[in-house]
Amino acid sequence: MKKASLIFCFFSLIGWAQSSNPASLLLDEVAAKISSYDNIKFNFSYVLENQKEQIRQETNGKVIVEKEKYVLEIPEATQLFDGQKKYTILPENEEINITDATTDDDLGIDPNKLLYFYQEGYDLQMDIVQNVQGNRIQFIKLTPQDTDQGIQYLLLGIYLSSKHIYRIIEIGENGTRTTLTLQDFRPNNLLVRGTFVFDAANYPNYYINN
Repeated sequence: MKKASLIFCFFSLIGWAQSSNPASLLLDEVAAKISSYDNIKFNFSYVLENQKEQIRQETNGKVIVEKEKYVLEIPEATQLFDGQKKYTILPENEEINITDATTDDDLGIDPNKLLYFYQEGYDLQMDIVQNVQGNRIQFIKLTPQDTDQGIQYLLLGIYLSSKHIYRIIEIGENGTRTTLTLQDFRPNNLLVRGTFVFDAANYPNYYINN
């Protein structure tokens, strides 16, 4: 009986140690804060760099998210997800691709994964604190538990005041550094009816690939 009690206490301490990880607790706060909103709008900048290969790519975009639904806009395309299907609209080709929810055909950024990706699959530890335009940003280092992802680690920057995401930096095993910065983060917006509804009538000359 005494041995069983000791074993119980041992595993209780392990569970307490894991749940008291300050990085994990902070990310729990972030997820809870984001989940509390009816919807979210934000702009973003995306930079991919590989100095060895002399590669630098930049793009900007904007996102509207409501639960699992979203609209993602970048200069060359728009993607709408209505909760069941994804509609990828390509103005240059006058083409629209329609796929189901499970198809991995996002435009390099999945807004839902972006806001919640850190909840599983990573070992977490606190990193540096930076001051950005008067805001204290706490960075958390996320090391993938799956070593086959091709990622060394990620750095997730969190506004300590609002518990919103500021920046995600991904360091690849091939030396590629990807930086995604969220800007003008606005929760609980008054959205136009039909924001997440695809209407083919708005694209009369487009080829629709269903």
